[in-house]
Amino acid sequence: MVEAMNWISEVVRPKIKTLFKRETPENLWVKCPETGQMVFHKEVEANGWVIPGSEHHLRITAQQRLKLMFDQGTWLDVPLPDAPADPLKFRDEKRYADRLKDARAKTGMTDAFKIGFGRVAGLPMTLAVQDFGFMGGSLGMAAGEAFVRGAETALEKRTPYVLFAASGGARMQEGILSLMQMPRTTVAVRRLNTARLPYLVVLTNPTTGGVTASYAMLGDVHLAEPGALIGFAGPRVIEQTIREKLPDGFQRAEYLKEHGMVDQVVHRRDLKGTIARLCGLLMQVPAEGPAVEAPAEARAEAKVEARAEARPVPA
Repeated sequence: MVEAMNWISEVVRPKIKTLFKRETPENLWVKCPETGQMVFHKEVEANGWVIPGSEHHLRITAQQRLKLMFDQGTWLDVPLPDAPADPLKFRDEKRYADRLKDARAKTGMTDAFKIGFGRVAGLPMTLAVQDFGFMGGSLGMAAGEAFVRGAETALEKRTPYVLFAASGGARMQEGILSLMQMPRTTVAVRRLNTARLPYLVVLTNPTTGGVTASYAMLGDVHLAEPGALIGFAGPRVIEQTIREKLPDGFQRAEYLKEHGMVDQVVHRRDLKGTIARLCGLLMQVPAEGPAVEAPAEARAEAKVEARAEARPVPA
């Protein structure tokens, strides 16, 4: 009897249930950073990577941004020039060369910028997008070269140049060489102004440091996504420096609009139509095809119309 019981207890049951095992994707749900609400991933994607309900604008990749902006989600990638990968042979807790290698493997990009040329609501346009996922969208030699190449493309094709800024500032691992990109990019913007080509900036979360101190604040018009953190130094650093409590919403897009640093805060779903309408006014060429209507802002409209009147039609 004992032997029989041992035989029964030692029988290995067939693992039939493994045939019907369902794999649950890790990215099936997205958690809202503000409310903690769990939202179905497909629903967030369909809403332009904005959480329904709270309207929190999630960070998106450069590839996702270009797909949202260009007609039919298609564009031509502008080849970017090579730049020295590790000019200072920098090393802290980890070699800079290894950090670059990890960032490239993670994002599939060579550096923080991606430049695209195509049509936005029917209007030819050159778009430059910083990807915060690549080392915090930091500005280094490669990023500076990419921005300049984007400006050169806009000059060559006689199109507006639109920047989507997202950065923590200059890249410390490149030292003074990264800071040199601030005047270089400023010169590129100046060339666009001389050629009477529109340069629009969309400030996304976050835009800080040397990027804010240079090309991100030189646009003909400055737009911002809701809730975007925009500034030079972070709020915590400022509070510790001046030893005072900062106002609620300090350095957020809405606060900066109220104080004249941003022309208009635009929801992501309205960005494409708003940019096409503004560029059409500045180029004195109406955008082709239907454009998403954006809420009118008297100050932004007045600024655009004044520039359009003073800007001749490009040859």
